[in-house]
Amino acid sequence: MNAPSSRSCRWWLLPCLLAAAIPMPASDPDPLEMGEKAASGWIAIRLETARIDSAWTSERPLLESTVNGLKDRAEALEEKRDHVKAKTAKDREEIDAIRAKSEAAASDLRSAEGQLNSLCAKLVELRPSLPPRLSSALELSYRSIGNASLGTGERMNVAMTILNRCAQFDRTVMRTEEVLAIEEGQGMRSLDVIYWGLSHAYALDRIAGKAWYGSPGSQGWRWEARPDVVRPVTKLIAIYDDKADPEFVAIPAQIGRAQDNAGSK
Repeated sequence: MNAPSSRSCRWWLLPCLLAAAIPMPASDPDPLEMGEKAASGWIAIRLETARIDSAWTSERPLLESTVNGLKDRAEALEEKRDHVKAKTAKDREEIDAIRAKSEAAASDLRSAEGQLNSLCAKLVELRPSLPPRLSSALELSYRSIGNASLGTGERMNVAMTILNRCAQFDRTVMRTEEVLAIEEGQGMRSLDVIYWGLSHAYALDRIAGKAWYGSPGSQGWRWEARPDVVRPVTKLIAIYDDKADPEFVAIPAQIGRAQDNAGSK
Protein backbone atom coordinates (compact mmCIF):
# COMPACT_ATOMS: atom_id res chain seq x y z
CA MET A 1 0.00 0.00 0.00
CA ASN A 2 1.38 3.26 -1.00
CA ALA A 3 1.79 6.15 1.57
CA PRO A 4 -0.51 9.04 1.01
CA SER A 5 0.98 12.03 -0.69
CA SER A 6 1.32 15.44 0.93
CA ARG A 7 -1.35 16.94 -1.31
CA SER A 8 -3.90 14.34 -0.29
CA CYS A 9 -3.08 14.94 3.39
CA ARG A 10 -3.76 18.60 3.01
CA TRP A 11 -7.18 17.96 1.51
CA TRP A 12 -7.96 15.58 4.34
CA LEU A 13 -7.02 18.04 7.13
CA LEU A 14 -9.07 20.93 5.70
CA PRO A 15 -12.51 19.46 6.57
CA CYS A 16 -11.29 18.69 10.07
CA LEU A 17 -10.13 22.26 10.65
CA LEU A 18 -13.40 23.69 9.35
CA ALA A 19 -15.34 21.40 11.62
CA ALA A 20 -13.31 22.58 14.60
CA ALA A 21 -13.72 26.28 13.71
CA ILE A 22 -17.51 26.29 13.18
CA PRO A 23 -19.42 26.13 16.55
CA MET A 24 -22.16 23.63 16.98
CA PRO A 25 -25.72 25.00 17.38
CA ALA A 26 -27.12 25.08 21.01
CA SER A 27 -29.69 22.60 21.99
CA ASP A 28 -33.37 23.80 22.20
CA PRO A 29 -34.85 24.41 25.75
CA ASP A 30 -36.74 21.60 27.31
CA PRO A 31 -40.53 22.29 27.00
CA LEU A 32 -41.22 20.26 30.10
CA GLU A 33 -38.90 22.37 32.23
CA MET A 34 -40.52 25.58 30.99
CA GLY A 35 -43.97 24.21 31.79
CA GLU A 36 -42.89 23.30 35.30
CA LYS A 37 -41.58 26.85 35.91
CA ALA A 38 -44.80 28.45 34.65
CA ALA A 39 -46.90 26.13 36.78
CA SER A 40 -44.83 26.94 39.87
CA GLY A 41 -45.28 30.71 39.29
CA TRP A 42 -49.02 30.37 38.75
CA ILE A 43 -49.36 28.30 41.91
CA ALA A 44 -47.45 30.94 43.92
CA ILE A 45 -49.69 33.70 42.56
CA ARG A 46 -52.82 31.75 43.40
CA LEU A 47 -51.56 31.04 46.91
CA GLU A 48 -50.83 34.78 47.50
CA THR A 49 -54.23 35.76 46.09
CA ALA A 50 -55.95 33.25 48.33
CA ARG A 51 -54.02 34.61 51.35
CA ILE A 52 -55.01 38.17 50.57
CA ASP A 53 -58.65 37.21 50.06
CA SER A 54 -58.66 35.35 53.35
CA ALA A 55 -57.08 38.28 55.20
CA TRP A 56 -59.57 40.76 53.68
CA THR A 57 -62.48 38.46 54.54
CA SER A 58 -61.37 38.22 58.15
CA GLU A 59 -60.48 41.92 58.58
CA ARG A 60 -63.36 43.46 56.60
CA PRO A 61 -65.98 43.26 59.40
CA LEU A 62 -63.57 44.98 61.83
CA LEU A 63 -62.77 47.74 59.33
CA GLU A 64 -66.44 48.26 58.48
CA SER A 65 -67.26 48.41 62.20
CA THR A 66 -64.46 50.93 62.74
CA VAL A 67 -65.69 53.10 59.83
CA ASN A 68 -69.25 53.00 61.12
CA GLY A 69 -68.06 53.89 64.61
CA LEU A 70 -66.10 56.86 63.26
CA LYS A 71 -69.13 58.03 61.28
CA ASP A 72 -71.33 57.81 64.38
CA ARG A 73 -68.76 59.68 66.42
CA ALA A 74 -68.45 62.38 63.74
CA GLU A 75 -72.24 62.81 63.67
CA ALA A 76 -72.33 63.02 67.47
CA LEU A 77 -69.57 65.65 67.46
CA GLU A 78 -71.37 67.65 64.78
CA GLU A 79 -74.56 67.60 66.84
CA LYS A 80 -72.60 68.66 69.91
CA ARG A 81 -70.93 71.44 67.92
CA ASP A 82 -74.26 72.72 66.65
CA HIS A 83 -75.68 72.61 70.17
CA VAL A 84 -72.72 74.51 71.60
CA LYS A 85 -72.88 77.10 68.79
CA ALA A 86 -76.59 77.62 69.39
CA LYS A 87 -76.07 77.81 73.14
CA THR A 88 -73.17 80.28 72.93
CA ALA A 89 -74.54 82.41 70.08
CA LYS A 90 -75.63 85.16 72.48
CA ASP A 91 -72.33 84.99 74.35
CA ARG A 92 -70.40 85.26 71.12
CA GLU A 93 -72.47 88.26 70.09
CA GLU A 94 -71.69 89.89 73.42
CA ILE A 95 -68.01 89.05 73.01
CA ASP A 96 -68.02 90.58 69.53
CA ALA A 97 -69.72 93.69 70.90
CA ILE A 98 -67.18 93.92 73.73
CA ARG A 99 -64.33 93.43 71.27
CA ALA A 100 -65.70 96.20 69.07
CA LYS A 101 -66.03 98.49 72.10
CA SER A 102 -62.51 97.57 73.19
CA GLU A 103 -61.10 98.40 69.77
CA ALA A 104 -63.00 101.69 69.72
CA ALA A 105 -61.75 102.48 73.22
CA ALA A 106 -58.18 101.64 72.21
CA SER A 107 -58.51 103.96 69.21
CA ASP A 108 -59.92 106.73 71.42
CA LEU A 109 -57.10 106.14 73.91
CA ARG A 110 -54.47 106.47 71.19
CA SER A 111 -56.12 109.67 70.01
CA ALA A 112 -56.31 110.96 73.59
CA GLU A 113 -52.65 110.10 74.16
CA GLY A 114 -51.72 112.04 71.03
CA GLN A 115 -53.75 115.06 72.18
CA LEU A 116 -52.29 114.77 75.69
CA ASN A 117 -48.73 114.71 74.34
CA SER A 118 -49.50 117.80 72.28
CA LEU A 119 -51.04 119.52 75.33
CA CYS A 120 -48.06 118.67 77.54
CA ALA A 121 -45.66 119.99 74.92
CA LYS A 122 -47.60 123.26 74.73
CA LEU A 123 -47.66 123.58 78.53
CA VAL A 124 -43.89 123.08 78.70
CA GLU A 125 -43.49 125.64 75.92
CA LEU A 126 -45.77 128.05 77.83
CA ARG A 127 -43.86 127.88 81.12
CA PRO A 128 -41.22 130.57 80.38
CA SER A 129 -44.06 133.02 79.69
CA LEU A 130 -45.78 132.38 83.01
CA PRO A 131 -45.44 134.86 85.88
CA PRO A 132 -42.45 133.90 88.04
CA ARG A 133 -44.65 133.31 91.09
CA LEU A 134 -46.85 130.83 89.24
CA SER A 135 -43.94 129.15 87.47
CA SER A 136 -42.24 128.48 90.82
CA ALA A 137 -45.48 127.14 92.32
CA LEU A 138 -45.82 124.69 89.42
CA GLU A 139 -42.26 123.35 89.67
CA LEU A 140 -43.32 119.93 90.97
CA SER A 141 -46.10 119.60 88.40
CA TYR A 142 -43.74 120.42 85.55
CA ARG A 143 -41.27 117.84 86.80
CA SER A 144 -44.04 115.26 86.86
CA ILE A 145 -45.37 116.07 83.40
CA GLY A 146 -41.96 115.35 81.92
CA ASN A 147 -41.71 111.96 83.64
CA ALA A 148 -41.99 109.32 80.88
CA SER A 149 -42.80 106.56 83.42
CA LEU A 150 -46.16 108.12 84.34
CA GLY A 151 -49.28 106.59 82.85
CA THR A 152 -51.72 108.43 80.63
CA GLY A 153 -54.17 109.04 83.46
CA GLU A 154 -51.52 110.44 85.81
CA ARG A 155 -50.11 112.74 83.13
CA MET A 156 -53.65 113.94 82.38
CA ASN A 157 -54.15 114.78 86.06
CA VAL A 158 -50.89 116.73 86.12
CA ALA A 159 -51.80 118.62 82.94
CA MET A 160 -55.24 119.49 84.35
CA THR A 161 -53.60 120.66 87.59
CA ILE A 162 -51.38 123.05 85.63
CA LEU A 163 -54.31 124.34 83.58
CA ASN A 164 -56.50 124.83 86.66
CA ARG A 165 -53.75 126.67 88.52
CA CYS A 166 -53.17 128.92 85.52
CA ALA A 167 -56.90 129.65 85.19
CA GLN A 168 -57.18 130.36 88.92
CA PHE A 169 -54.13 132.65 88.83
CA ASP A 170 -55.49 134.49 85.80
CA ARG A 171 -58.72 135.38 87.63
CA THR A 172 -57.00 137.03 90.59
CA VAL A 173 -54.92 140.04 91.48
CA MET A 174 -52.10 138.82 93.74
CA ARG A 175 -49.71 140.86 95.84
CA THR A 176 -46.53 139.08 97.02
CA GLU A 177 -43.03 139.68 98.27
CA GLU A 178 -40.51 137.83 96.13
CA VAL A 179 -36.76 137.51 95.80
CA LEU A 180 -36.01 138.00 92.10
CA ALA A 181 -32.98 138.62 89.90
CA ILE A 182 -34.79 141.28 87.97
CA GLU A 183 -31.77 143.09 86.50
CA GLU A 184 -28.74 141.48 84.92
CA GLY A 185 -25.63 141.67 87.04
CA GLN A 186 -27.51 142.96 90.12
CA GLY A 187 -28.14 139.64 91.83
CA MET A 188 -31.22 138.67 93.82
CA ARG A 189 -33.26 141.31 95.62
CA SER A 190 -36.45 141.40 97.65
CA LEU A 191 -39.29 143.11 95.78
CA ASP A 192 -42.94 143.90 96.29
CA VAL A 193 -44.81 142.40 93.35
CA ILE A 194 -48.45 142.66 92.35
CA TYR A 195 -49.73 140.36 89.58
CA TRP A 196 -52.64 141.20 87.29
CA GLY A 197 -53.53 137.62 86.40
CA LEU A 198 -51.34 136.14 83.68
CA SER A 199 -51.22 139.31 81.62
CA HIS A 200 -48.82 141.57 83.48
CA ALA A 201 -47.31 142.52 86.86
CA TYR A 202 -45.59 145.36 88.68
CA ALA A 203 -42.49 145.06 90.85
CA LEU A 204 -41.31 147.69 93.32
CA ASP A 205 -37.97 148.12 95.09
CA ARG A 206 -38.85 150.54 97.89
CA ILE A 207 -35.26 151.03 99.04
CA ALA A 208 -33.82 151.77 95.61
CA GLY A 209 -36.97 153.62 94.49
CA LYS A 210 -37.28 151.55 91.31
CA ALA A 211 -40.23 149.93 89.59
CA TRP A 212 -40.61 147.42 86.75
CA TYR A 213 -43.37 146.35 84.45
CA GLY A 214 -43.55 142.58 83.82
CA SER A 215 -45.28 140.81 80.95
CA PRO A 216 -44.92 137.69 78.80
CA GLY A 217 -42.84 138.23 75.67
CA SER A 218 -41.60 136.21 72.73
CA GLN A 219 -38.66 134.94 74.81
CA GLY A 220 -40.68 134.37 77.98
CA TRP A 221 -41.55 136.54 80.95
CA ARG A 222 -39.62 139.82 80.99
CA TRP A 223 -39.23 142.79 83.32
CA GLU A 224 -38.99 146.30 81.92
CA ALA A 225 -37.71 149.15 84.04
CA ARG A 226 -40.37 151.85 84.45
CA PRO A 227 -39.19 154.74 86.65
CA ASP A 228 -42.43 156.61 85.87
CA VAL A 229 -44.59 154.10 87.76
CA VAL A 230 -42.78 154.08 91.11
CA ARG A 231 -45.31 156.40 92.76
CA PRO A 232 -48.52 154.84 91.31
CA VAL A 233 -47.33 151.29 92.05
CA THR A 234 -46.44 152.32 95.62
CA LYS A 235 -49.91 153.76 96.08
CA LEU A 236 -51.51 150.69 94.43
CA ILE A 237 -49.75 148.31 96.81
CA ALA A 238 -50.70 150.48 99.81
CA ILE A 239 -54.37 150.34 98.77
CA TYR A 240 -54.14 146.56 98.31
CA ASP A 241 -52.63 146.21 101.80
CA ASP A 242 -55.42 148.42 103.27
CA LYS A 243 -52.84 151.03 104.25
CA ALA A 244 -54.46 153.74 102.11
CA ASP A 245 -57.96 154.75 101.19
CA PRO A 246 -59.32 153.19 97.98
CA GLU A 247 -59.09 155.40 94.93
CA PHE A 248 -58.51 155.11 91.18
CA VAL A 249 -54.83 154.77 90.32
CA ALA A 250 -53.64 155.14 86.73
CA ILE A 251 -50.87 152.69 85.87
CA PRO A 252 -49.56 151.54 82.47
CA ALA A 253 -50.68 148.20 81.04
CA GLN A 254 -50.11 146.60 77.69
CA ILE A 255 -52.54 144.15 76.13
CA GLY A 256 -51.20 142.13 73.24
CA ARG A 257 -49.52 144.45 70.74
CA ALA A 258 -51.35 147.54 71.90
CA GLN A 259 -49.46 150.52 73.24
CA ASP A 260 -49.47 151.38 76.91
CA ASN A 261 -52.97 151.88 78.24
CA ALA A 262 -54.14 153.17 81.57
CA GLY A 263 -55.16 150.59 84.12
CA SER A 264 -56.94 151.23 87.36
CA LYS A 265 -57.95 149.71 90.63
